[in-house]
Amino acid sequence: MRLSLLPRERRFYDLFRQQGQLVSDSLTELSKSLLEGRSRHPRLRDLEHACDEVTSQIYELVNRTFVAPIEREDILLLASRLDDIVDLAEEATDKLELYRIRQVPGPARAVGECLAAAGQQIDRALERLEGFEGLDERRMEVDRLEEEVDRITRDALGELFADNGLSASELIKWKDLYDLLENTMDACDQVANVLLTIAIKNA
Repeated sequence: MRLSLLPRERRFYDLFRQQGQLVSDSLTELSKSLLEGRSRHPRLRDLEHACDEVTSQIYELVNRTFVAPIEREDILLLASRLDDIVDLAEEATDKLELYRIRQVPGPARAVGECLAAAGQQIDRALERLEGFEGLDERRMEVDRLEEEVDRITRDALGELFADNGLSASELIKWKDLYDLLENTMDACDQVANVLLTIAIKNA
């Protein structure tokens, strides 16, 4: 029986496009949660399960494919980093629910908007992964958003620990949430860097 590698090769790109959409959807839902002051955890949990399934399919495809279109370690790393973003977004909405957050401060809403924008950039990059086109442009925009989140978070934490009448429990909750949101943005930046590495290797 003749072994055809092409369908399997193309399926990597299809699966990464699915992951990109799940990342974008997850970060958009997280941003909406912050804007509304209402957790969307059930929706994020469904997206997280869907991303786990796609990630598993990528791992299985790597093991079954004799010649991969991208270096195997890069495929595995990219799939894992994308899955990390969705995991962190799900955790953030879980914390919003657990902490019974109703009032979300402006800086946290701004971070959510940056995350949603980063998710869109990652989604667009993965849509064009097969041709390795525009990946550096997407990386630069995600890097800009990551720097913006760092600035917003630093200022927000400074305000948080100023004498503003917040209770100790509220301080702990928001310190935890800001750290988690910043980690989510850092995960987006890591994905952008992996995509750049892939583009350079396949130039």
